[in-house]
Parts: sequence; structure tokens; C-alpha cells
Amino acid sequence: MTAPVRAAAAHETVPGHRYRALDVAVDGGPLRVGVWDAVDAAGEPVDDAPTVLAVHGITASHRAWTTLVGELAGVRVVAPDLRGRGRSNTLPGPFGMVRHADDVAAVVRAVAGAPVVVVGHSMGAFVSVVLADRHPGLVAGLLLVDGGVPLPDPPGVDPDAPPAARLAAVLGPAAERLQRTFPDVGAYREFWAQHPAFADLLGPAVLDYVDYDLVPAPGGLRPASDAGAVAADSLDLHGDGPVAAALDRLDRPTVVLRAPRGLLDDPAPLYPPEHLATWTSRVPALRPRDVPDVNHYTIVMGTDGSAAVAAETRALLGAPTKEVR
Repeated sequence: MTAPVRAAAAHETVPGHRYRALDVAVDGGPLRVGVWDAVDAAGEPVDDAPTVLAVHGITASHRAWTTLVGELAGVRVVAPDLRGRGRSNTLPGPFGMVRHADDVAAVVRAVAGAPVVVVGHSMGAFVSVVLADRHPGLVAGLLLVDGGVPLPDPPGVDPDAPPAARLAAVLGPAAERLQRTFPDVGAYREFWAQHPAFADLLGPAVLDYVDYDLVPAPGGLRPASDAGAVAADSLDLHGDGPVAAALDRLDRPTVVLRAPRGLLDDPAPLYPPEHLATWTSRVPALRPRDVPDVNHYTIVMGTDGSAAVAAETRALLGAPTKEVR
């Protein structure tokens, strides 16, 4: 009897690209990395394709970038699962932005022969800021997408509240799900279908992202992200820590793309304009720009948001590169 042929998943069928996964050695074990190699119309590799490093958010994985990859024909996109997430979820701590920055530096050294344009979303933008500060010779350009600037205190939450309370106030259901077990893939898909920011987003690419997020657990399936890693990393997203210090040293013009709507597709954005204005005064290299009609997730996972991110990415790819050091 012939075995059924598995239908190709969205990440495997992005036009102009061929997907592969690899592991890069970092402190504590292997870091999983997804690579979308650029191919021509005949399916042959584009040998001189530029490379973009894409760094995902606090509870996400490299599969969050599939829609953006589709907007970047002729570009190789390299995207890790950060320590504690995806198929890197068994890597040990400590966590934090410095640790992640050193991990992704190892990825660049392993897969690129020249400095890369770095695109970071949400917490991935914080990682990218620290990467550019600690490893400037690896970064040809930097794009921050609704992240990378220390967050304002969540409305209605005591600034001295425990980190878990602050995190829950910012992330909402995205944090709450990490404590749950789901009986099957369908139940997890339904969870995301009820999320207000994802209601109109559940096409093949996002469903592929959702399915990849699950790992076996007693009684069913659970999200892959390590809740302890998420909580530890959240400590670096506020106040004057390593990210603020790296921003104070930032000397390259850096676009910050802002989503006008928040994590629940609500009118309260992650970054109120006045908060970004304060940071722009402190860090003149920052260049805030709004992407109309997107929320914190659709700015990278929706078609309009991905098109805007791709346009800024291509502008950065116009800069010359030099050998990695």
C-alpha cells in the first residue's frame, strides 16, 4: 500500500525560495534555524542573493516570518528559533537580550559570509539592538518592527508589580496560553481563531506557524515556548537595562516601524507616539514610522504589514557590505 503524500506546508512553498532547517551550535546545545534560500524561476539557487536575518518575538518562532519571506524574492532569509522557543526550547538559561544577541551572532557567523541586514519584531527587535551593539561587524543594517525601544509601563499595572503580572498585562492571551495544554491541533487553532488580533489572519502561513508552535505534553499538546524563559526575558524589555544602554550608543540611522493598533487589535498600541517621541529625543538615530491599519501581529504576519517591512528591508539591502569579522 502506498503511503499518503504529505501536503507541503506554507513555509515550504514560498515562491522564489527553498526552505531548509539546520542547527547552529551555541552555548548549551543546538539552536534551530530556518533558512529560506532564494531560487530562480528554474528552481536553481541564486548564488549572490543577499541575506536577511529575521528575529522573532517573545513567544513566537521562526515560522512567524513566512509571509515576509514571500515579499522578499531574490533574498535569502535566515531566522532562528530563539533560545527557549520553537525547536530551541530545551536550551538552558540564563536568558536575556545579551544571551540571545550572542546566539544570533553565532548564527550569522555560521551561515553568512558578509554582514547581514537584521530585521527584528517585538522582542526580536530588542535582541537586534543588542546584537548591533555587541557585534557591529555582523550587522549591515538594522530594522526594528514594533519593538526594540524599552516599553512603557502597562496601563493600570503597578510599576513594582511582579514581572509575571506586567508580562500578562502586555501580552494577554499570548502569555496565558503558555500555561495551558490543548487536546489537539484543532483546539489550538480555535484558540488563535478567537484571538482578536488574529481573527482575519488565519490563512495557510499563519496556520503553519500555529501548528509548529505545539510540542507533545502529558494529556495533549502545549505551546513550545518555555514560560520561564519568557518571564526572564521580559525583565530586559523595560527601563534602563542592556537595551537602553545599547540604544544610547546607537550611531546608525535606524527605522522603527510602529503598529498603530495593539496586541489585541485594540486602539492602544504597544508604543504610544509620545513614548516613542521621548526615545527619539534621547536617541537621535531612531526614525519612527507608522504602518497604517496594522496591529502588533499583522505588521509582520499580514500581507500589508509584510509589504511595508519588506520595502524598508530592501532599502537597507542597497547598502554595500564587507567581510564578517
